Amino acid sequence: MRPANNKQRGFSLLEMLVAMAILGLALGVLYQAVSGATRNVRTDERYAYGVELARSLLAQYAVVPRSGLVRSGETEGGFLWRVESRPRAAARGAQIPPGALQDIAVEVSWTDGSRSRRVRLDSVVEGEVRD
Repeated sequence: MRPANNKQRGFSLLEMLVAMAILGLALGVLYQAVSGATRNVRTDERYAYGVELARSLLAQYAVVPRSGLVRSGETEGGFLWRVESRPRAAARGAQIPPGALQDIAVEVSWTDGSRSRRVRLDSVVEGEVRD
């Protein structure tokens, strides 16, 4: 006969199943957090690229024809852009020739997964002087 030993050794099967369930839930939550962070980084990078593209287009078209301008295109990365300028109405009594100042709008749009995103910059630029 063996002496009675009241001390348990190791874990029971039920304790192991509960521990594995908790570990599975924790890993699922961690996976969701990491994939969400990755998605946010990608969205932020594409937004930053869209803003920089709009800024560079605004700099490229800093001087436009006095009659106005409409240009559009697409980058290799799938960013659609459009630049549109039109003569700005001169203030009363202003000594500025017609078309010397232009309202300009630069719009860049792209798709991010199932969402459509866009950036728009508005400014005033110089109308080109031709002699």
